[in-house]
Amino acid sequence: MTPPRTIAVLGLGRMGTAIATRLTAQNRDVVGWTRSGRTPGAVPTTDGPHEAVAKADVVLLALFDGPACRQVLDDVGDALRPDTIVLNTSTVAPAEAAGLARRLGPSYVHAPVLGSVPAATAGTLHLLTAAGQDTLDRVRPVLETLGTVRRVDDARTAAELKLIANSGLAGAVLALCDALRQADALGLPRPKVLDVLELGPLGGLVARKRRFLTGRAAPATAEFTIGALAKDMSLLAAASNTPVRGAAGLAGHPAGPEADIALAAAAPAVEDAVLAPLRAYVRGHATGDPSHFRAAFLPTAHIEGIRDGAFVSWRLDEYCALFPGRPAPDEPSRSRRVDVLDVHGSVATATMTLSHGADTFTDVFLLVRTDDGWRIANKAYHRHS
Repeated sequence: MTPPRTIAVLGLGRMGTAIATRLTAQNRDVVGWTRSGRTPGAVPTTDGPHEAVAKADVVLLALFDGPACRQVLDDVGDALRPDTIVLNTSTVAPAEAAGLARRLGPSYVHAPVLGSVPAATAGTLHLLTAAGQDTLDRVRPVLETLGTVRRVDDARTAAELKLIANSGLAGAVLALCDALRQADALGLPRPKVLDVLELGPLGGLVARKRRFLTGRAAPATAEFTIGALAKDMSLLAAASNTPVRGAAGLAGHPAGPEADIALAAAAPAVEDAVLAPLRAYVRGHATGDPSHFRAAFLPTAHIEGIRDGAFVSWRLDEYCALFPGRPAPDEPSRSRRVDVLDVHGSVATATMTLSHGADTFTDVFLLVRTDDGWRIANKAYHRHS
């Protein structure tokens, strides 16, 4: 069996460039093409994808998402030779992966990768590979140049496992973010905090990102961006029909979608400003003083829900009139907590649980950032009796 000679890498972003560079360094004949027109200079490139794939034994896709994969394959479909293998390392939705496998048949290899740019450069990626045995045997030399091949039953499963792996990463990033913010609030020195965190479950992430987390270095080029991780979490939420913690918050992170995920953990908290109106709202309930609600809400806000079996929609003045200006008799036994807060640039959503005696309320807020700071635009509530 003759190993693949020419490899066309379509997509020369961070990962695509690292993959193409790795293959070139291992004496593979590589040609690249990128939709953006920006060429890294590490590998020879062509002006169009047709020229890149015309003589390729393997067409390797390193694109951002499923729509990009479909668009590029639609464009180059007539230039693919019947014996050309399409090797897709992109992270796409499970349904998209299954659709590409059906469309391209036995010449398609779905192989999303675990690992970021340094692993691609070093050839230590883990490739979740779904392919027929004959096709896998043909493309294995290319795969093993990039890292370790982990066989998966089918393309859909490979895509699902990749999203699950990135869900674990997102959880670790958010946990690290929480830990660093809490440590900062306690006044603990960052190096000592990282020393301790490196001993625990977050150790691998801390070790890899430590120079960024201490502020001694800023990533000139992101290894794995906040935007890419947020995109993957949105795909997982849609595929699993379950909410994924922090997906929206990652997408709206103030460091920007192109920033490295280390900045999602190390950047200053944005929640303090967003929490101000929620804290005023809590003070309103704790004291019964409606002035706190006026500080929390926009004057145009509405408060809506079911009261005594009927839907109500109060204007702010009507809502404030419900409060007598003094605490409830059982105030010492009442509690309130913010359960979820997701920031989307200049708007945010929040969910709060209020335990008021025999009743528990779930409050859902829409917040907006105004010239005077964050305010609650609207609130809807559900009463659990």
